[in-house]
Amino acid sequence: MDGAGVCPGLKMDKTRIVSLRLPDGKEVFVEISAIKPEQDVSDSIFEFSAVGDQLISIAAALQTTIAAVKPKSASVEFGIEIGLESGKLAALLVKGTGSANLKVTLNWES
Repeated sequence: MDGAGVCPGLKMDKTRIVSLRLPDGKEVFVEISAIKPEQDVSDSIFEFSAVGDQLISIAAALQTTIAAVKPKSASVEFGIEIGLESGKLAALLVKGTGSANLKVTLNWES
């Protein structure tokens, strides 16, 4: 890794390793995918807040939908990939172990 938090040698047309600053100030390295392959990635450290805000929005939307159908219990499983769009990180829903991006289980049994 170079001092700017970017792993040299990975091509942007696929993925790249970058440094991501968490809300507590600690940094982790994450693999990001370019949404548009021609995007350039600066050698800066990205903030997690954009991805975190998107996860909050996804969870809130799912919670509203589940509350509308009033199951006795519910569980939701989804996977995200971190992508780069216009120089900012974005949460991308991706396939997990199931065949869909979102796996929702609702239960009305007593």
